[in-house]
Amino acid sequence: MSAARYPGVILAGGLATRMGGGDKSLHDLGGKPILAHVIDRLRPQAGPIALNANGDPARFADLGLPVIADSIEGFAGPLAGVLAGLDWAAELGADTLVSVAADTPFFPTDLVARLDAARTETGHPIAMAASPDGGRKSGLGRHPTFGLWPVGLRDDLRAALTDGLRKVVLWTDRHGTATALFDAPGPDPFFNVNTPEDLELARARLTEGTA
Repeated sequence: MSAARYPGVILAGGLATRMGGGDKSLHDLGGKPILAHVIDRLRPQAGPIALNANGDPARFADLGLPVIADSIEGFAGPLAGVLAGLDWAAELGADTLVSVAADTPFFPTDLVARLDAARTETGHPIAMAASPDGGRKSGLGRHPTFGLWPVGLRDDLRAALTDGLRKVVLWTDRHGTATALFDAPGPDPFFNVNTPEDLELARARLTEGTA
């Protein structure tokens, strides 16, 4: 299966506590939900797309995507969403899944190709995106919700989550992870909307054409 046809899962299972709860990905950004921007970015890069979210799936009905819930009880974090995506990808007969976050509307349009290249170059089974800011104020950081995941590791991941593991990099580093560095000048493409202030910054960025 080529990189362009990897199934993709959009991780929307966060609690959005800094946005006052609810689904932050459904907030309006330039006349459509943040999540619609994410779908528009991912669709040319992936095959079938599913949304990982818990609760009533009807709230996402307008988006026309299958909604898959976590199979691990309780809020187990993004790895639970990755596992749900891997189980879905296995049903499709795929060997690799790409994941993106539902609150990051400006992620790179060549994300999947560069993740795939990094994985091929290193021979590692997992690939993860990184940028110089890394979602922090300084330094290089990885973005664990933007990655390529082998379907063959899903049972190992299920066991790790059942045992209580929650931190993404503790599991990914155990198996070997390639890093695709996105270091072009300009705003961090992995800027994510966590607060009302972030949403205003995203709206300004869209208006200014720096998306």
